[in-house]
Amino acid sequence: MAILIDKRSRIVIQGITGREATMVTRHTLDYGTNVVAGVTPGKKGQHVHGVPVYNTVREAVDAHQADTSLVVVPPAFALDAVREAIDNGIKVIVVTTENIPQLDTVKMLHLARQNGVRIIGPNTVGMINPKDRVKLGSIGGDNPDRCFVPGHVGVISRSGGMTAETSWMVKRAGFGVSTSVGIGGDALIGTTIRDLLELFERDPDTHAVVTFSEPGTTFEEEAAEFVKSGGFRKPLISFIAGRFTERMPEGTVFGHAGALISGKVGRPSGKAQKLREAGAHVVERYDDLIEVLQSVLAAKEAK
Repeated sequence: MAILIDKRSRIVIQGITGREATMVTRHTLDYGTNVVAGVTPGKKGQHVHGVPVYNTVREAVDAHQADTSLVVVPPAFALDAVREAIDNGIKVIVVTTENIPQLDTVKMLHLARQNGVRIIGPNTVGMINPKDRVKLGSIGGDNPDRCFVPGHVGVISRSGGMTAETSWMVKRAGFGVSTSVGIGGDALIGTTIRDLLELFERDPDTHAVVTFSEPGTTFEEEAAEFVKSGGFRKPLISFIAGRFTERMPEGTVFGHAGALISGKVGRPSGKAQKLREAGAHVVERYDDLIEVLQSVLAAKEAK
């Protein structure tokens, strides 16, 4: 098994005729993902790497029973694209678009919650399930197998690039991933670390989870509270980047829009403390992920 996507997922790509989406479509199809349709208004009748293009999501759903969407559209159109997907019964939506106006993001996340829809992103590299060879977004590029191999470790990353790097660390440790998810670098996102831990807890194919975190937001603190309350009982190994940021002027933004320290909120040291108190294995150096993961899973197998 995995979380959110598997070989049964029927995927529509919104904005498929754009330059980036065309490239992503090629890589996604080459990986084996079941892309059934694309949508670009006014482009019905075209094909992108063999994928039929429609004017509306309604047409794609009616013709191909699409249930999962990858949104690759300019920021000004992202809200309308998500609204259209939700209105037509799509239940999992991956929004790769960055620089979406915050008010539009608030609206799309509110719509998703009202309709029981899961949004990954916005501003995400996507997610991947190596066992079923399903990926959504640019994650893994044209050679996903370099970093992503099937296994039993869930990966959650706030950084797009470090989603692949952390999955590669899991591979170097001698394991593979069940599902790897880049949650997006914005402060407002549809699915947080805590949300994914809840899904991984219910997934029998996931035996442990590794997280890559950054300064800013309260995502890690919320995850720690969830673990402490017993919501997640599997081994959790975490690395928090950016400890140097605590020595920088308050209000400085580092890389992602969500990497913002304000007062005591968002400090890597505070996040590490909360996670340790909850029972997570917080590593000081990124390379330590390999040794800690090996020892934690060996101890789990010995029980």
